[in-house]
Amino acid sequence: MEAPPGHPPASPNGAQRIATAFEGDRAALMPYMMAGYPDRETSLAVAEAYAEGGADLVELGVPFSDPLADGPTIHAAATEALAKGATLSTALEVCEAISERVPVALMAYSNMILACGVEEFARRAAEAGAAGAIVPDLPLDEADEIRAALSGAGLALVPLLAPTTPAERRARICAAAEGFVYVVSSVGTTGERRELPAGLTDLIAAAKRDADVPVAVGFGIGTPEQVGEVGQVADGVIVGSRLVRAAGEAGSPAAAVEAVGGFLRDSRAALSA
Repeated sequence: MEAPPGHPPASPNGAQRIATAFEGDRAALMPYMMAGYPDRETSLAVAEAYAEGGADLVELGVPFSDPLADGPTIHAAATEALAKGATLSTALEVCEAISERVPVALMAYSNMILACGVEEFARRAAEAGAAGAIVPDLPLDEADEIRAALSGAGLALVPLLAPTTPAERRARICAAAEGFVYVVSSVGTTGERRELPAGLTDLIAAAKRDADVPVAVGFGIGTPEQVGEVGQVADGVIVGSRLVRAAGEAGSPAAAVEAVGGFLRDSRAALSA
């Protein structure tokens, strides 16, 4: 397609790049990271570890002061990243470093996008090579402006689907989905949990019936065993807090690379089992 004036051409576009990442013979592995955490150098090293360590996609968090969907681990990471000067530009630097090797979906809150300007945000994200954006606090009924701006720049808007979403609204969300549907595994914020919630398999099956794009699951997945379990029923598995914690506790860029790389290796093995 031809990009509108002011936007770089998108070929292939973000939705196509994301779709390709789900074409393997196992569920796609999508690690999350917070840009600028625990510092710029380590976050760039973690991104490289993801790109070289077998991530099929990367969810890249943009630091924000009021991350409503995030639990204590990711919230604290955002706070620390902001205190050290991380901005949207920090996230775009990380995105640009790996986006030619792996599709990147920016995880950004709507206030940040509106403050930047929706067209400007879309332009900058596209120039950094992003494939799409996840906006966790953007209701379906209020998404048109941001969706149009992202689409004009060749980027997919990935929606979230909660366990409490009524069937009729779930169908509408899935029908509008681009790239993939992000299924929230449990009620509440992000964070590691000992057990996967009851009813998750039914929720995934319902989303698959309603959606024409892949269905990936996040929130509460913190061990390679849980990755493998979810990967048996979902098209993709998203791991966030566990990896953010590993990066923050590592103490150095090299140690962070080893920690997240080991988790990715074990998770890929669990998905392939």
